Amino acid sequence: MANVRVIPALAPIVSAQVKDTTVKRRVAAYARVSTDSDEQQTSYEAQVDYYTKLIHSRPDWSMVDVFTDEGISAVNTKRREGFKRMVADALSGKIDLIVTKSVSRFARNTVDSLTTVRKLKDNGVEVWFEKENIYTLDSKGELLITIMSSLAQEESRSISENVTWGARKRMADGKISLPYGQFLGYEKGEDGLPSIVESEAVIVRRIFRQYMEGKTPSMIGKLLEKDGIPAPGGGMIWQSATVRSILTNEKYKGHALMQKTYCSNFLTKKMVKNTGQVQQYYVEDSHPAIVSPDEFDMVQAEIERRKSLGRPGRCNSIFAGKIVCGDCGGLYGRKVWGSYKEDKNYRKAVYQCNDKYKGSKRCTTPHVTEEQITAGFLVAFNKLMENRSRLIEDCRLVQATLCDTSAIDAEISTLRRDLDVVSALARKEIAQTAKAAGDSDCSNSHLERFRQVNEQITGLEAEKVKRLAKAKALDRFVREVEGKPLILEAFDEKLWLAVVDQVTVGVDGEMVFRFRNGADLACQYSLSGLVII
Repeated sequence: MANVRVIPALAPIVSAQVKDTTVKRRVAAYARVSTDSDEQQTSYEAQVDYYTKLIHSRPDWSMVDVFTDEGISAVNTKRREGFKRMVADALSGKIDLIVTKSVSRFARNTVDSLTTVRKLKDNGVEVWFEKENIYTLDSKGELLITIMSSLAQEESRSISENVTWGARKRMADGKISLPYGQFLGYEKGEDGLPSIVESEAVIVRRIFRQYMEGKTPSMIGKLLEKDGIPAPGGGMIWQSATVRSILTNEKYKGHALMQKTYCSNFLTKKMVKNTGQVQQYYVEDSHPAIVSPDEFDMVQAEIERRKSLGRPGRCNSIFAGKIVCGDCGGLYGRKVWGSYKEDKNYRKAVYQCNDKYKGSKRCTTPHVTEEQITAGFLVAFNKLMENRSRLIEDCRLVQATLCDTSAIDAEISTLRRDLDVVSALARKEIAQTAKAAGDSDCSNSHLERFRQVNEQITGLEAEKVKRLAKAKALDRFVREVEGKPLILEAFDEKLWLAVVDQVTVGVDGEMVFRFRNGADLACQYSLSGLVII
């Protein structure tokens, strides 16, 4: 029989719940409040004072520090700097015991709580949760922490759901709020609604105006930087994405689309773009507008028009992005010609195909000047206005027929009902297949049908957006021609931007003006000047 000799532990780890005045433990406390309110600030100070006195009152404890986090959520530990410093000190051997008010003060995330406690426990560091009277080195400690952490996590979930419900209820009631610190042009008014800051609103209007004058978001940003105008966040760098977000934000026309993003995980607080996962709310005339709805809609139409061109290139004038080469289909860009031999002061701005000298085959279309473009526009527009009443009547007819979306709405409604049925059948069949542990191919027909119906709905919704955009463009076109004289004598930039879709320059110098009502009018220079052909 083998001889067994027992070797007793020299320094067994004993829980702090066993008072031992012969062993002096190095103790730290952790205090946290989750908001910056005055009431919570008082609670925070009280916690710090309480634990300082508590540690000093125990003869077997030696004060290390009180680690704190103010205005920080306990859902996860990533942004809690005080908490992270405390754990680092404990793992480096500077702390034997951590005292904190409760499990929920430590963390409302079960995984974070248990991971941290186990890491500390492996290094001989104990945590005492005073409210629940849990010592982590005690044999029952981990079980109790698991239960209490799970309860705290569910409490956090409940709070998150209540906050979300309250926010969505305010949205449904049409009550809006803005991130005013990052939002240019508005501040919180006395009634709680957005109020215009005129000094900032001037910048917003400038951005919209310059975009319609042909400039790109990047170029607008550079001009703002050059003039020393601070960006919405307070910095001096204007990103093109910032300018684009201003140009596309419906709040600048006095409307509000709410719940563009939503919290996908209450633990990580991760915000994701809402592409239909949760309900959205659109409130019209919810607050004062900085730009008129018509001007906002014109900018959206111009954004879409530039997208359709593929690569608009540099847009530094109202003509850029609108003039197209009839030979290769490329865009015309502004070029400055100068003389460096005979007359150094000679400079002339022209528009020429950007791809004229690219590749082996050169475009044969000629350059055009701004004077030729504006003169051609006046001739074409005056020709268009010869029968204004008939023109307006035709536009209204197109709006009523080609832009009508009632049939599309009805078809989408029917397809959505089909989608609900197919989705339910697919889920049921997948569940039955999984239960039977059989082949899942039997549900492929329903899944494929679901995909097909979804694609049909997406296509119809895209067509609806297209028709509505066309209707708005026609409406703006009609309003512009209604307010103009039958014979236009001077070039009007706003009118040009509102009524002209594009100008195609032919190889023989012919300019074809396509108006937003779909009409094409061609004009060309002759011995008698510009004429309609």
